Amino acid sequence: MIILLIFSSSCGKKSTSSIVILETTDIHGVIMPFDYIEKKPLDASLANSVTYIRYLRNQEEPVFLLDNGDNLQGQPAVYYYNYIDTVSPHFLSEVMNWLMFDAGTVGNHDIEAGHAVYDRLSDDFKFPLLAANAVDVKTGQPYFTPFVIIEKNNIRIAVLGLITPAVPTWLPEKLYSGIEFMDMVETAQKWMPEILKQNPDLVVGLFHSGWDRNEGGSETWDSMRENGAAAVAYNVPGFDIIFCGHDHRVANERYTCKNGDSVLILNGGSRSEHLAQANVTFCRNPITRKIRIQSSGKIINVNEFTPDKDFVNAFIGQDQEIKKYVNKVIGNSTADISSRDAYFGPSAYVDMIHSMQLEIAEADISFAAPLSFDVQISKGPLTVGDLFKLYRFENMLYTIELTGAEIKKYLEYSYSEWLNTMHNAGDYLLKYRIGQNGKPVLTNNRAWLRNQPYDFDSAAGLDYIVDASKPDGERITIIALTGGGKFDLNEKYRVAVNSHRGSGGGGHLTEGAGLKSNELRSRLLSSTKRDLRYYIMQSIEEKKTIEPSSLNNWRIIPQNWAEAAAAREYVLLFGASR
Repeated sequence: MIILLIFSSSCGKKSTSSIVILETTDIHGVIMPFDYIEKKPLDASLANSVTYIRYLRNQEEPVFLLDNGDNLQGQPAVYYYNYIDTVSPHFLSEVMNWLMFDAGTVGNHDIEAGHAVYDRLSDDFKFPLLAANAVDVKTGQPYFTPFVIIEKNNIRIAVLGLITPAVPTWLPEKLYSGIEFMDMVETAQKWMPEILKQNPDLVVGLFHSGWDRNEGGSETWDSMRENGAAAVAYNVPGFDIIFCGHDHRVANERYTCKNGDSVLILNGGSRSEHLAQANVTFCRNPITRKIRIQSSGKIINVNEFTPDKDFVNAFIGQDQEIKKYVNKVIGNSTADISSRDAYFGPSAYVDMIHSMQLEIAEADISFAAPLSFDVQISKGPLTVGDLFKLYRFENMLYTIELTGAEIKKYLEYSYSEWLNTMHNAGDYLLKYRIGQNGKPVLTNNRAWLRNQPYDFDSAAGLDYIVDASKPDGERITIIALTGGGKFDLNEKYRVAVNSHRGSGGGGHLTEGAGLKSNELRSRLLSSTKRDLRYYIMQSIEEKKTIEPSSLNNWRIIPQNWAEAAAAREYVLLFGASR
């Protein structure tokens, strides 16, 4: 710090230079200013970001453009080029090369697309795809590029890429066959000396892992923790800036690592709503080397800019092709369905998924959850785009073997994530994020659920009761198999779950049912070759007409308490009555 002050006091105007570093992260296919699922314009997209990026590039300071992964899942814009049109150049590679990205880190949802997709993109990108801790099991070397030195205007920055090591807890092994995901801290400790040998002017971390300063501050850490950016920031001196991603949060703060150095932490959120920007000024020491004297961060709200016309025009052909794909009619629905109903009992929305899973997997029991917090699908013609509302992720369908006792524990765990313990009719039914006043946190007069809705699994194939007046772990009474068969705690059953859940995602099988992580693979009976949405679309096309309805195979008691609470909390969540 003293050295920096000495040089800064002696720097004249000619001895300083500045750069800008921009991060995009978790774009999830939001490239054009159009939502291909809801079929309406967007006020924030990568096209809007381009306007700001090009503005900065017209200024004097060189711009380093980085991406932090999770781009290959979320919108039909990428799904179409991942799996449907695999002959044309991939939309994402065309876009990112057009924008002249300097480097990118691979994200877990990019791995989810499978080897054929991310290997192809890794070759097509005109910039390196990074992930030092994704290691080739055959060679012991990084499968992707570990770090890169980028030079502009005689400023050399090093960028180290890391991916969350929790990938195996969400994804089936065949999607990352031959790759092992290593500890983030140990990997950064290994590569930092190699980076410093290159004498960069700035060391940047580009981590597809979330930021939570509470996860740092200690020399011990969970090696498989999903969000390990703070552990790296604290335990691995040498980083000047760390860009985070994965958790879809926005961050702009300074953090002190264990040797007292200050690190700038930035996270650009998700879905092209923000850009994370670092401004760095260097002071040139004529005798030794450049010395960084100032860095600052800011979060850019992308909706403040109009979409770049040149960018939109460059990809008008792909835009039209994707719209044609999502507007294709695949069948007809006789009823409206809404994910809103799924939080308070059986719903046609989730039960449609259950019915498809039972049919496709030929299973005895199905577990499924609302994958989107608030979506509606109207009766009438069903399009491809509607199926992206129904089933948001590219999960495959697993058939696994569980005992009756494990199924009951699975359900207990799921409802403990979901339901509050009610002591009277005035209590909350659902679990919310609670403020210091003991009441649900409100944003624009709407409450936030404490946990993610995609972890709220219910079951089909079973008739059961959920007692909301009982504590966590003591709520479920299973009456019978649907249709009247006896349910036996000691019997083994074929159970349909998505691959995220079957790989341990959400903890339902591990923390809930009590299976060890290394036991999950032995319970797998079969897997679909493609994502579940693909098979649901096939089934609807064959049937031509579907009649969505609730299976009504479970209920919450005390019924009068649950019904009264549901009426109140529906308004609390959605701002309208049922």
